[in-house]
Amino acid sequence: MSRCMVLLAVLLCLGTLPAGAKSQPNPPGVPAHEVTQPLDVSVRVEPQQVRIGDPFTYHVVLTHPKDHRYELAVPKETGDFEFLDQTRQRHDGPDSATTTFAVRLSAFALGTVQVPPLEFDVATPEGPRHYSLPGREVEVAATLPPDAEGKGADLFDIQPPQEVPIRSWRLVLTLLGVLAAGLLAWALVRWWKNRPKHVNLPPPLPLDVRTRKALDSLKAENLPGRGHVKDYYFRLSEIVRGYLGERYGFEALECTSSELMTALRRLSPLGLPEDKLMRFVSESDMVKYARADASPESCRDALLFGYELIDKTYVPPPPPQAPANAAAPRVQ
Repeated sequence: MSRCMVLLAVLLCLGTLPAGAKSQPNPPGVPAHEVTQPLDVSVRVEPQQVRIGDPFTYHVVLTHPKDHRYELAVPKETGDFEFLDQTRQRHDGPDSATTTFAVRLSAFALGTVQVPPLEFDVATPEGPRHYSLPGREVEVAATLPPDAEGKGADLFDIQPPQEVPIRSWRLVLTLLGVLAAGLLAWALVRWWKNRPKHVNLPPPLPLDVRTRKALDSLKAENLPGRGHVKDYYFRLSEIVRGYLGERYGFEALECTSSELMTALRRLSPLGLPEDKLMRFVSESDMVKYARADASPESCRDALLFGYELIDKTYVPPPPPQAPANAAAPRVQ
């Protein structure tokens, strides 16, 4: 009898081993898929008139304890509905919290259709819980008016593929390309006709010749005799400064009077009448900027100083030397 009892106990243990290997025991105190209930539930559909194929919003408002958190699981089986998207908002009150879900769906069946149940995962201090909201019934109307069949406006069956003309811009693009090519050709021809011609300019005159011509031209205009003494000194000062700047290689036209004299003293040019130049610069500044009067004799002396300055400071450049390997002229 005792042997039979031992054998029976061994068989029972062997029979229970596969079940234990297949499923692990749940943690103590947390049953599997335990269900919880919110404090209050309200459901509404927006818009109230649901039309087949058109999206509508299924609003679910759950009132629950503040330490609970509800999350909507995406429905896997939606039947005659298509799940589009969802939004979630939570507002905490003094004693409870309200979580609002806005689920966008589309119905594809006419008449009274039941929305699929919504499954919620609930996080609580005691552990995860589950809540299932049964689906409400909604009335789905057709997109056609009630008298559509009488007026001949009925739903059409699935049509075979149709040839649809597509607007082509090929001709317009071709014309634009031809127009652009014509404009480019016209621009090239115009540029070719108006291109700068290569002109062989004569070599510039020497500095002393150009400066003397400028002084002669100023003398011929007789500006002091016509009452334009200020313009006369402006012109004469520019001629003298331009000569000095080109002769000694500095920006004389951009220098003030003091800067001009400082630059010339630094260069120490030979033959420069520094005292006369200083008097000329001072007299010119007084007439140009201080509105001082200048007699005809002063104007004549200032012009003569310009000629004198050229005579005393200009040194003609040496003539170009023949190369060392140049052939000597033949003597007949």
